[in-house]
Amino acid sequence: MSFSEDEIERYARHLVLSEVGGPGQQRLKAARVGLIGVGGVGAPAALYLAAAGIGTLRLIDDDTVGLSNLQRQIAFATPDIGRPKIEAASETLSALNPHVVIEHRAERLTSANAAALIADCDVIIDGTDDFAARFAVSSACTAAGIPLVSGALGRWSGQVGVFHGRPCYRCMVPDAPPDAETCSRVGVIGALAGVVGSMAALEAIKLIAGAGEPLSGRLLIYDGLTGSARTAKVAADPDCPDCGQANARPSKVT
Repeated sequence: MSFSEDEIERYARHLVLSEVGGPGQQRLKAARVGLIGVGGVGAPAALYLAAAGIGTLRLIDDDTVGLSNLQRQIAFATPDIGRPKIEAASETLSALNPHVVIEHRAERLTSANAAALIADCDVIIDGTDDFAARFAVSSACTAAGIPLVSGALGRWSGQVGVFHGRPCYRCMVPDAPPDAETCSRVGVIGALAGVVGSMAALEAIKLIAGAGEPLSGRLLIYDGLTGSARTAKVAADPDCPDCGQANARPSKVT
């Protein structure tokens, strides 16, 4: 896979990195990343993935842009209010990097369609705030052997974890918390979405390029109020409904 002169200049800062270089950039160009939700986490993640030269981005979202989104969802602007998110985001991403192919999936991910929506992806980033969708994408990724990068945020704190094989996301969160919070109910500082979304994009890039040590089976928790972060290891649950019987396929990215 060759690069055009434009691509060589565009990705110059990647190409000189020993952990990426030409081979790693080629892997990025050949990859397809699915984003579940183009919101607080997904919007900044999509921007950095497009800038990084991911070959194909699959945007999965059935929502429209609202005025309250603009406080943190930086792929959109005021004239985009009322437009489908994947349509508005596609224009922004293509303007940033015309070499990236954008796939549209204007659907809400459920347990019934999750497998079809993530098919052929190399990595999935889940930035939804709905536990039914989180469980559905986790189950589908575990069954398909696709690495899952999970990002979440609320108030002043956020978290990012990577799951492929065991443990999976369901090992960490077996059931929806009875007091589950959403950003619309408890609020969120806008810049935090950029922090978490960027970290999610970074983990996806590391997985694809084979660089460094991904947060596999670990959860990075960031506290924006104190400017501190810690990493917690996620234990595999032997009774997990998704991976407890060791029936998950090998990960597509190692």
